Amino acid sequence: MKYERIKGTQDIYGDEVNYWYFVEENARAVANLYGYEEIRTPIIEPTELFVRGVGEETDIVQKEMYTFTDKGGRSITLRPEGTAPTVRAFIENSMINDGLPQRFFYIGPMFRYEKPQAGRLRQFHQFGVELIGSAHASADVEVLLIAKHFLDRIGVRDYVVHLNSIGCPKCRPTYKQKLKEYYESHVDQLCDDCKRRLNTNVLRLLDCKIDAQLAESAPKSFEFLCDDCRSHYEELKQKLVELNFAFVEDGTLVRGLDYYTKTVFEIRHKELGAQNTILAGGRYDGLFSELGGQAIPALGFASGIERLVLTLKSQGTSVPRRERCFAYVASLGLKASTEAFKIAEELRRKGVPVVNEVNDRKLTAQLKHANKIGAKVAIILGDEELSRSIVHVKLLESFTQIEVSPDVVVYYVLELFRSRS
Repeated sequence: MKYERIKGTQDIYGDEVNYWYFVEENARAVANLYGYEEIRTPIIEPTELFVRGVGEETDIVQKEMYTFTDKGGRSITLRPEGTAPTVRAFIENSMINDGLPQRFFYIGPMFRYEKPQAGRLRQFHQFGVELIGSAHASADVEVLLIAKHFLDRIGVRDYVVHLNSIGCPKCRPTYKQKLKEYYESHVDQLCDDCKRRLNTNVLRLLDCKIDAQLAESAPKSFEFLCDDCRSHYEELKQKLVELNFAFVEDGTLVRGLDYYTKTVFEIRHKELGAQNTILAGGRYDGLFSELGGQAIPALGFASGIERLVLTLKSQGTSVPRRERCFAYVASLGLKASTEAFKIAEELRRKGVPVVNEVNDRKLTAQLKHANKIGAKVAIILGDEELSRSIVHVKLLESFTQIEVSPDVVVYYVLELFRSRS
């Protein structure tokens, strides 16, 4: 029987892996520059964590979660996002005892049962950051700066930052009522999902791709902010302007998760069509208390790695190719095979990527394979040559070959490796 990957998943290999290394390594580097430390949470969590944290009426909980009952009768869900697990880990492990604020980042797989399409998979991967313990607009500025620094560092061009404030539990009810009144006057034009959301999650109507034209004329959330939310939002915008941070104010921007308060943002790229959001986030000041912890303000963002890779490719951005092999050790004979392992290991311990022959092929086949995997140097050992204390070193790009003593071959190849342009 031939097995195939599950729909909505993908195999990542070959040159594709170079893009993933590039994005992930730069994500870690940028997070480290801002003082963020990595957190790794389980892929499986109690279902209730996402029902309470993300929101029972969200599309994620209603339609998209991979949920099952385990052998102990517990409802388990494959994590669909990274913020709720981070908050759960913070509360459960009493991390507040280490003081505030605290900064975390994560990189890992998430799972949502969605219609697979370009930039939207059922198993996808995110880089995210969480800044926990600050209610000040300066924290919002920092998170936005990290996002920009990261995208600039990996070479994403022509992106646009959309910014909004959706208020807090004090002022949002007024806005939601105005929004509901607006959409009720256009109820005949709504899609079936939006007709349902009208009475369950009216903010999500603004995020509907089908009824996008209606959203353009809908009331703007920042017009209904309370004094505290307005002050926070104005301070954030002022700081961004003073930092020459370009953004577009988008009064109809909401996020698909219930835990967001005040600041929300999305960064979009025009090359990706309908699935053009490459990074998004905002504040979730009420999530800690909702999940049983102390009331702690926090915010963060997440960025889909698959979409970032698509963006880089659509731009024609080349990324460094990870060197698979610098030296290839070819051997002929039993004694030579053992010596080859010794030389290869010594070079590896000195930082040189080495591939060793393991198939006992003819020399021509070994050298052909060395070229195929990108080796720059071939170290050729034979039983007869070793009896005469000779090892051949062949430069595969120039076809130059010299003889060296087995005692110095490691140092000779190491110098070649260090002198590369």
